[in-house]
Amino acid sequence: MRFNEGEKIILIGDSITDSGRRDDPERIGNGYVRLIRDYYLITEPKMQFQIINQGIGGDRVIDLEKRWKEDVLNHKPDWVSISIGINDVWRQLDRPEIDQVYPETFLEAYTKLLSSLKEETSAQVILMEPTIIEESIESAGNKMLAPYVDIVNRLADKYNAILVPTHQEFKEYLQNNPSNNLTTDGVHMNLIGDMLMARTWIKALQER
Repeated sequence: MRFNEGEKIILIGDSITDSGRRDDPERIGNGYVRLIRDYYLITEPKMQFQIINQGIGGDRVIDLEKRWKEDVLNHKPDWVSISIGINDVWRQLDRPEIDQVYPETFLEAYTKLLSSLKEETSAQVILMEPTIIEESIESAGNKMLAPYVDIVNRLADKYNAILVPTHQEFKEYLQNNPSNNLTTDGVHMNLIGDMLMARTWIKALQER
């Protein structure tokens, strides 16, 4: 699949998507969203389309639900890419005292988002697997992340969405390149991590 002239593409998620976008004059940020945008500026320089970064640091799926109408539906997008799930697990590790988003709640909230998107827009949906928590594949965070990744895969099937297998690509990279880090702190991307996310996203669209 490819973008068409004049289309609007929204990428929404947490800090991995946000990546400093509110301090950026272009409002794109310095992460994988910028790399995706710049890739298409190089490969299709005459194509006019709009990429909108709607990431907000710290968001869980229930936070996307609260701002879904304003940040997504009201824009009448042609494409919507969602990257969420890391904080839904991370909060269980670093803030166990707060109300948590366990897999059943994650599934319910995510389903509501996708159902409203299908009902109110004709947007093509892109679902990105949550990436990683810690550079070790066997970390507690990555084990806890597994059911959330599975939910994203199931929802991609149910809603005929394009699946971006970010979690699988990150695991494979870490297995084959254990000396190369993909994050700055176990969660937030360094440039290599952002590049891997962007490449995986672009490849998923090309193969669809």
